[in-house]
Amino acid sequence: MLTEEYVKRVYAQVERRDGDQLEFLQAVREVFESLEPVVAKHPEYERNGVLERFVEPERVVKFRVAWTDDEGRVQVNRGYRVQFNSAIGPYKGGLRFHPTVNESVIKFLGFEQILKNSLTGLPMGGGKGGSDFDPKGRSDGEVMRFCQAFMTELQRHIGQFTDVPAGDINVGAREIGYLFGQYKRIRDEYSGVLTGKGLEFGGSLARTEATGYGLCYYTQEALRVLRNDSFQGKTVVVSGSGNVAIFAIEKAQRLGAKVVTCSDSNGYVYDPKGIDLDVVKDIKLGHRGRIKEYAERVPGSEYHEGCRDVWTVPCDIALPCATQNEIDGESARTLVDNGCTVVCEGANMPSTPEAIAVYQGAKLLYGPAKAANAGGVAVSGLEMSQNSYRLSWTFDEVDAKLKQIMEDIVANSLDAAKEYGREGDLMLGANAAGFVKVANAMVAQGIF
Repeated sequence: MLTEEYVKRVYAQVERRDGDQLEFLQAVREVFESLEPVVAKHPEYERNGVLERFVEPERVVKFRVAWTDDEGRVQVNRGYRVQFNSAIGPYKGGLRFHPTVNESVIKFLGFEQILKNSLTGLPMGGGKGGSDFDPKGRSDGEVMRFCQAFMTELQRHIGQFTDVPAGDINVGAREIGYLFGQYKRIRDEYSGVLTGKGLEFGGSLARTEATGYGLCYYTQEALRVLRNDSFQGKTVVVSGSGNVAIFAIEKAQRLGAKVVTCSDSNGYVYDPKGIDLDVVKDIKLGHRGRIKEYAERVPGSEYHEGCRDVWTVPCDIALPCATQNEIDGESARTLVDNGCTVVCEGANMPSTPEAIAVYQGAKLLYGPAKAANAGGVAVSGLEMSQNSYRLSWTFDEVDAKLKQIMEDIVANSLDAAKEYGREGDLMLGANAAGFVKVANAMVAQGIF
């Protein structure tokens, strides 16, 4: 419940203006509930209209993307870029290509990105973009032509000192390569305008692994500080089978856990012996197959239709790495009933408000996405630095910086939670720590 008058007033304004944008409203309300003690302690934020400006993007770009498929037919998709807040640096955030993409989804992602980027300690503002284009089942030629058409419009709105996009769902190395090539062709410049690039043309070692590895570094540090515990000997359930899930599985296994599941949009696989990651990598990274193939190749494993049912598998630790709102209240209660004590989020906003209430009621160790999955954008920021310096750091150098950033996020979140009267609350701490840095920058820079 919102109780602070200034917070209630601004949220009511968001509801009036954007009442049809359900994902965006969900993200704003979750953050606002945490920020009430922060706003009460900083009356200067109300005087300077910080919340009103914080929830209103600085710029929303929406455009048509017309491209030609392999049969010569013209296809039309919608493209988006939301440049949400640049108070602490150029806009930074991924591009998502998925049929569910709309303005509400991109705005919720961009809003979360403000806080996530702030938590990394790097000078990056918040933004997000994408399209309702679905690359699944499309040829490389079709994906290339779409990416070229998308970048032909997007290029006029971005730049290494203005807005630096990256990848997200369905935007990996292939798509980033095509996008970067088109930007370079049109602008006739070689700059760090995109992150997640190939190593041959300005990418960073450890970027592919960063979100999954960072999620585990965050979880391990939170377990150490709050529970005097670790991944060692724990059973872990992971959803998803993209980069985030794959490298979360890899790092959790290296830290001593047994990961027993992964999933895609059709269903999940359960392997009681522990997921064979080489098989998953071959299926998903090798030939873009479906996860049910795992059960056909690995004796003793099971495939189950229905990706949400992955949360019925008993575990100690749950790492949702698929998509938003994949864990609802019922799934959260099942997790708790089956012995889960830790939920840390690799996907963006994978838990509904009802699920979060269950975590908090059961006193789970809960690491919110904006903190737990900040590793990807952290290494994107490190890629930007390497591009500016015209040099490359080793994998171990980048990985060590990533680990330190994630441990610092845990420490800063816990410090903020203590300062605002909710000791040990990683969700409030992440929201407060990320917000205060941006809010103070907004106040210092005047009204715009």
